[in-house]
Amino acid sequence: MNTRLVGLMRKELLQIVRDPSAIAIAFVLPVVLLLIFGYGVSLDAKHVLVGVVVDAPTPQTQSFVAGMRRSEYFSVQTFSDIHRAREALRERRINGIVWLRGDFSRLALTAGDAPVGVVVNGVDANDARILEGYVQGVWAQWLEREAQLRGGRLTLPVDLQSRIWYNPAVRSRDYLVPGLIAVIMTLIGALLTALVVAREWERGTYEALMATPVSMREILLGKVLPYFVLGMGGMALSVAMALWLFHVPLRGSALVLFGSAALFLLAALGMGLLISTAAKSQFVAGLIAIIVTFLPAFILSGFIFDIRSMPEPIQIITHIIAARYFVAILQTVFLAGNVWSVILPNGAALLAMALFFLGIVARLSRKRLD
Repeated sequence: MNTRLVGLMRKELLQIVRDPSAIAIAFVLPVVLLLIFGYGVSLDAKHVLVGVVVDAPTPQTQSFVAGMRRSEYFSVQTFSDIHRAREALRERRINGIVWLRGDFSRLALTAGDAPVGVVVNGVDANDARILEGYVQGVWAQWLEREAQLRGGRLTLPVDLQSRIWYNPAVRSRDYLVPGLIAVIMTLIGALLTALVVAREWERGTYEALMATPVSMREILLGKVLPYFVLGMGGMALSVAMALWLFHVPLRGSALVLFGSAALFLLAALGMGLLISTAAKSQFVAGLIAIIVTFLPAFILSGFIFDIRSMPEPIQIITHIIAARYFVAILQTVFLAGNVWSVILPNGAALLAMALFFLGIVARLSRKRLD
């Protein structure tokens, strides 16, 4: 058995070396996706185009506008009147309007309640909320600075002191890149395995394999082990890019990280083999793999969209998505460390799903051509 298994693994490794698509999916695709998401996708709203309208220029309005210009979050454009600014907002040349009305200075110096009008483009609700929060932050800083210039102190009913844990720089890249590794591993495990087995059915090499003395158990092991090694290589490449190219901190244990990746990869390989038992065409297998594994991993895993903000029926569905548990482990190990109350339950779920899918594949696989 050992000799036959080694021979099958050698045959798979030769196929991987001779097949450019397998190398591309395992190593080129992770690099491309990480570069696109690491540099091209950002949830940080910076240099937002904001129109500023000042009805009556004064030193106070100038200092307020200067505070907005100094912020990296705003790109300020001034307008002579509110009608021009509204027209620019309607034409989407700006994303919001800050309107300092005529009695801004008088009320700011007396009651501390200056009439600042804020109009935000709500087409993108997320950007609208972020922009509104940024303007409120500039307003609070301006009030504090003006109070100090007058020799007083700004009195607020509550002194709010916020602390940001785990991602103090509030960089979306530190949040996105670890989650993207789960999507990449899904592609490597499920899509690559489904396509390779389907290709063998199309070319007739799987039928020739059935005619040999090897058992079905040896065939499955000969398929899983080489692609497991290939997938772990893609994982190592992704982690190296996350650490050294995107400077994402790794606060947890690398052993825990790769151990969890091994469990997830076994589950992904099981899903790919299960797809290949139902689809013996590369086109059909690839389509099923994308719909069943990649899209749920991208949308329902918590990689970008918070699961707790989804409708309750969708939250229930996410429990059958393996990537959900791996994303939770990745983001925890990278940004928070070895938080075992998060790692152990999610790792147990990955182990259960790996045993489930591989067990179904072993049960359904028979050494016959029908």
